[in-house]
Amino acid sequence: MSKNKQRSIPGKLLLLSKLFFRKYPSLPYILRWTAICLIIGICIGTASAGFLQSLNWATDFRENNIWIITLLPIGGFMVGLLYYYFGKDAEAGNNLLIDTIHEPKQIIPFKMAPFVYLGTIITHFFGGSAGREGTALQMAGAIADQFSKPLKLSDSDRKILIIAAVAGGFGSVFGTPLAGAFFAIEFFLIGKIRYNALFPALITAVIADIVTKLWQTPHTHYHINYIPDVSFINIVYAIFAGIVFGLCASAFSKIIHKSGNFFKSKIKYPPLRPFVGGIIVVCLVWALGTTKYIGLGIPTIVQSFDQQLPAYDFAIKMILTIITLSAGFKGGEVTPLFFIGATLGNALALFIPLPLGLLAGMGFVAVFAGATNTPIACSIMAIELFGVECGVYVSVASTVSYLFSGHNSIYGRQVIGESKHLRFSNQEGKRFNEL
Repeated sequence: MSKNKQRSIPGKLLLLSKLFFRKYPSLPYILRWTAICLIIGICIGTASAGFLQSLNWATDFRENNIWIITLLPIGGFMVGLLYYYFGKDAEAGNNLLIDTIHEPKQIIPFKMAPFVYLGTIITHFFGGSAGREGTALQMAGAIADQFSKPLKLSDSDRKILIIAAVAGGFGSVFGTPLAGAFFAIEFFLIGKIRYNALFPALITAVIADIVTKLWQTPHTHYHINYIPDVSFINIVYAIFAGIVFGLCASAFSKIIHKSGNFFKSKIKYPPLRPFVGGIIVVCLVWALGTTKYIGLGIPTIVQSFDQQLPAYDFAIKMILTIITLSAGFKGGEVTPLFFIGATLGNALALFIPLPLGLLAGMGFVAVFAGATNTPIACSIMAIELFGVECGVYVSVASTVSYLFSGHNSIYGRQVIGESKHLRFSNQEGKRFNEL
């Protein structure tokens, strides 16, 4: 009798576990993805820390040895050669990540990570105008996708894995894990959110951010000195500013794509494109007599929150960034968009009676929202960076910018997944894009 009872204990435990999991069906999902996200989060956070520290070194060296900017065309030619002969299957960059999320096919080549890392460091070392988010996303996606086969992930799970990786890359490189999670589920499909990817995205972003900080990697801090009470007239001002930010974002997205096509049509040998683009950038930098518009431009972004800057700063940064990236240099668009938006908001303070720091903060995220179609992530990012007090203003500006940017995006493979009635109709969108 006792033996029968002993033999029945495992069976009872199995039955209890089945009943428990039947009552809480989400628990296996949570446990499984927590384990997966822990692995990729540690890898992504470590990669982001190494990348950010390398980027800081490259920036400091360049600023202390200005003469090295003259070698930017040579650096561009080296990057062009690397991708032309060895990295054609990784050249699509962020668009490859988007394609993989929509239709998973071949595993993202791991070489995308070291290639984009090296290409971005070269771009910043020699003085190109670029960002860092694109590099972080590509490194994260390439690293994470290597676990797809060992973990025997289905196509559906693999989509979630890449989304989580994007969240980890974005959240760790900017120190904004919440924004990273929402950016990852917004950026590849306009108008629809995959809620089944929200938990993995959030956990990966948080873990990657923690790991990056454990490596003692600093992030830039911004501060808005004064935020007025929300009122009807102030919201009207925020809407007007959002319209300007949206038009700026639309212009950036359209021009950078057209410039890329121009370089491709005029220069048939790909390695020569960044070489020629590098010559143009060097000439402009020497003509301007300042290095404030190259690299990330973080010192100028910080200044835009506290002091009035020349009203043309955003336009010069836009020109240099478009030339740099459309010519084939590697790096992201987001930090330059932060620069463009913050300095544009700074310029609007000459006309809009809102605090200078608030307008700079609104522009910081709103131009980014319009250029990437991610208003929720941008609103959350502003709250993480500037504090919750600015939430209403930045959310209004980001949403209006998103609406007025039309169906334009820096990501060419971004898919429109919303009803046409939520924004411009298809015909209205075409007419808007022709303006």
